Amino acid sequence: MNKTTKATEKDLYGPVQTYFEKLGFKVQAEVNDCDVVAYQEKTDTIIITELKLNLNITLLMQAAKRQKITNHVYLAIPKPKISLRRKRWRDLVHLVRRLELGLILVSFEGRKPSLDVVCEPKPFERKKSMKQNNRQRKKIIEEIKNRRSNQNVGGSSHILMMTAYKEMAIQIAYYLDHLGPMSAKELEKIGTRNKTYSILYNNYYQWFERVDRGVYGLTEKGKNEYKTYPEVIELYRKTPLK
Repeated sequence: MNKTTKATEKDLYGPVQTYFEKLGFKVQAEVNDCDVVAYQEKTDTIIITELKLNLNITLLMQAAKRQKITNHVYLAIPKPKISLRRKRWRDLVHLVRRLELGLILVSFEGRKPSLDVVCEPKPFERKKSMKQNNRQRKKIIEEIKNRRSNQNVGGSSHILMMTAYKEMAIQIAYYLDHLGPMSAKELEKIGTRNKTYSILYNNYYQWFERVDRGVYGLTEKGKNEYKTYPEVIELYRKTPLK
C-alpha cells in the first residue's frame, strides 16, 4: 500500500489472516457477517476479528455481539497516528480490556504491514485493577470525608470546583481575618485540619503571608477572595471554636 494512500478495512485483512494462520488456524473472511473467522479444529477454538478504521462505539458494540459466539474476539484497526501514551488512548485500551476483548494494531509504515497485539481477549481481573488503583480510591474517600459544603453541581465543566483543599483554605482565611495572625498549630487547636501548615506554607491561592516566624496573616488578595464564598464561610461561622 502506498504511504500516501489511506488504509481501508480490506487492507487490514491480510496481516490479520497471516497472523492467525501462523498460529495454526484456518482463516476465512466474511463468515455469517463476521469480518474474519479463525478456526482450529484440534482445540475446537473459534476466533472472531472485527476490522474497522477507528476504535469507536460501533466497533465495540459489534464485538460485544460476537462474544455471544465465542470468548475469543479481537478488534483490528490501523495503528493510530496519535501518541499511544495519550490519556484518551490509554482509557480506550482500558475499556477494551474491561470488555474482555482483544486489540490488534496494524501498521503500514514499513515496506510491508506489521501487526501488534495490544491485549488478548481474556477475563478482566477487576480485583487486581482495584488494588492497583487503591491510591486513587483513598484520595476519593479522603476528599469526601474532608468536604463540608456541597457547592458543586454534577455534570458541570469549565468552571472552578469547590474542593476540600479550598474549603480548608477558606476556613483558615476566615479565622485569620477575624482573630488576627496565628501559627498553624494555633489554627489547628481551634478546628482547622491537618493540612493547615502546608496550605499556609505553599500558599497556592496567594491568600496568606508570613508576618513573623511561623505566624501567618491574610494578604489583601486573600481578604477579598475568601469572602466570595459566603456559603462555605457560613459553615464556620456556625461552628463554635474549639
